[in-house]
Amino acid sequence: MSRESDTGVAELDGALDAFVDHLRLERGLSPHTVRAYATDVRGLLQHAARLRCATVVDLDIAVLRSWLAKLTTTGKARTTLARRAASARVFTAYCTRRGWLAADPGLKLATPKAHRLLPAVLSPDQAVAMIEAVRGARAPSSDLVVVGSAEPIADGGRPDPAEVARRLRDDAMLEVLYATGIRVGELVGLDVDDIDDGRHLVRVLGKGNKQRSVPLGLPAVRAVERWEREGRPVLITAVSGPALFVGMRGARIDQREVRRLVHARLAAVDDAPDLGPHGLRHSAATHLLEGGADLRSVQEILGHATLATTQVYTHVSIERLRATYDRAHPRA
Repeated sequence: MSRESDTGVAELDGALDAFVDHLRLERGLSPHTVRAYATDVRGLLQHAARLRCATVVDLDIAVLRSWLAKLTTTGKARTTLARRAASARVFTAYCTRRGWLAADPGLKLATPKAHRLLPAVLSPDQAVAMIEAVRGARAPSSDLVVVGSAEPIADGGRPDPAEVARRLRDDAMLEVLYATGIRVGELVGLDVDDIDDGRHLVRVLGKGNKQRSVPLGLPAVRAVERWEREGRPVLITAVSGPALFVGMRGARIDQREVRRLVHARLAAVDDAPDLGPHGLRHSAATHLLEGGADLRSVQEILGHATLATTQVYTHVSIERLRATYDRAHPRA
């Protein structure tokens, strides 16, 4: 509940509380995104308090520029400055809509454009090797290393059902991540009934609680079917609920476990970059465009709000083409 002065203007800490509630309840942003906004705006308001600002009405362009200048002197990167300036603009726009500010000072705030680094991606062969190498037990799962056997072996010499289930789960998660390009948060949020086996689709709840349907390739469909048939029944418990992918104790799989899995599997692939789940998302998008998909379709698959976000993958494809040319042409 925001605290307001007698004039109806929110005090700084109360305004932050109201802003966080707005992001979480009205805009439906993810907990991670809300935390990022809150951290940035808290830093702004602490700086404002040091400048003896008592309420939101004291926030003006001079305060905003002073805050960014202070961050610059501490050596913050341009990408960090750009992100924090964007957070400030969202906050001042919210305060203006609430009537706490007569005019939005964030509209006057200009920051240098951040350098947009092209994301590292796998080659198609590396992506296939990441998934298929484990079927010969040459690559580790997220926290299990098996050597010389296609199935995990228990002490009695027979396959350990729990470890076999883990392997089926890990295979299915990798197939889905690469086939769809969904975010790791979207993957762990999947429920059993989100998979449409007949139409080869997966229903995904993305940022802002926006739902979309994403095509699922046949290898991914088969991997999920095998996990649901042979693996999931071994691991589910009373706490599993409808979660599609569960951990070894039956609860919904944690994002950190998925990240460990991707890093471990790629470590077993020759010359593959060290990527996390988001690297698989970048790779899937790049391979779709290189295979002839149009930009608008890739935007829909990835769940990007704007086409500008998707366009970075056209640059990735061009850079990969240039690298191939430089290696192959005798007069490059």
